[in-house]
Amino acid sequence: MLECVTDLVLTGGDLALPEGVVSGGWLTVADGLISAVGTGTPPPGDRFDLAGALVVPGFIDTHCHGGGGASFSSTDAKEILRAIAAHRRHGTTTMLASLVSEPIPALADQEAALKELVEDGELAGIHLEGPFIAAARCGAHDPAVLREPDAVSVDALLRAGCGAIRMVTLAPELAGGVRAVRQLVDAGVIAAIGHTDGTEELIRPAIDAGATVATHLFNGMRPLHHREPGPIGVLLDDERVTVELICDLVHVHPTVLRLAARHAGRRRTVLVTDAMSATDAADGRYRLGTLQVDVHDGVATLADTGSLAGSTLTMDVAFRNLVRAVGMSVPDAVRATSGRPAELLGIAGRTGSLRPGLAADLVVLDGDLRVDRVLRGGEWIV
Repeated sequence: MLECVTDLVLTGGDLALPEGVVSGGWLTVADGLISAVGTGTPPPGDRFDLAGALVVPGFIDTHCHGGGGASFSSTDAKEILRAIAAHRRHGTTTMLASLVSEPIPALADQEAALKELVEDGELAGIHLEGPFIAAARCGAHDPAVLREPDAVSVDALLRAGCGAIRMVTLAPELAGGVRAVRQLVDAGVIAAIGHTDGTEELIRPAIDAGATVATHLFNGMRPLHHREPGPIGVLLDDERVTVELICDLVHVHPTVLRLAARHAGRRRTVLVTDAMSATDAADGRYRLGTLQVDVHDGVATLADTGSLAGSTLTMDVAFRNLVRAVGMSVPDAVRATSGRPAELLGIAGRTGSLRPGLAADLVVLDGDLRVDRVLRGGEWIV
């Protein structure tokens, strides 16, 4: 449900601007865009008193499988919209819909449903997490549907997406892996490395070929070893690679999150949820792709193996965890949840920061960094 706003002046809050947090600032909205930002006496208009709250750019999630009891693997538009709405309530104003590994025809059907919502502006694109991943590190993906990334299969999935595919995660050590990276990059798609058992010498050629994202670093990949750094060492240390981190404090320990975020820095760190359908919903049994998932106390695990199966994380919680539990600054958290993801997706000229001319996508956070209000395209999400 959206409450329409034509002209709005937000006053009396702290604004997380690109240059840092400004206390007592004001921000104006007109025609769905941020029209001005400043300090001192605000201009006339329909004022909304922030009462000292923190305003940050709308969150951007580049890796999300669903929420609100609904999955992006559905072909039902109403179910997909329910998942989007669940995350918008938590401040995510821009997101990719992530699909888990399934047979090519099933993925093509799911892409067809999602691309309609990409065209409508409800989604920023589609992320294929598989099926071109390693069975040894498949995590919550059905090993029976995994396959090598031959050119015909990659092309079939790109064609089914009709330009809506923004990112594909693959394991470069598979036969044809590096060639598939080049194929994706040539098609204007972000090639991400994840669910991989590759050693350093197998990962580095994929980066040289154009892979630029580490899919949920640490999770679903060969561990770091002091004599064989594997994918974690290479991806974290290469300045060309943006690293995804799941900041739910379950997938990765706060100390490790801090080490990774500090090393990758503001230019290469992105927080993601990897959320599945149980997000913003009750504990119980759910499906992730073809697999059964049990959710207890908000932790999602495969029913048959107990392996982690995505998360029930929302971006506001990830933001709060990065600041409160990991010890990073608010500007760092803003970059990791808005600024850098926007740059990665090539939409920093439209959203991702509180600057005049950009979409009025913003989140009002209270003193505990919890969501008070969300504005998307100049409209309050109620």
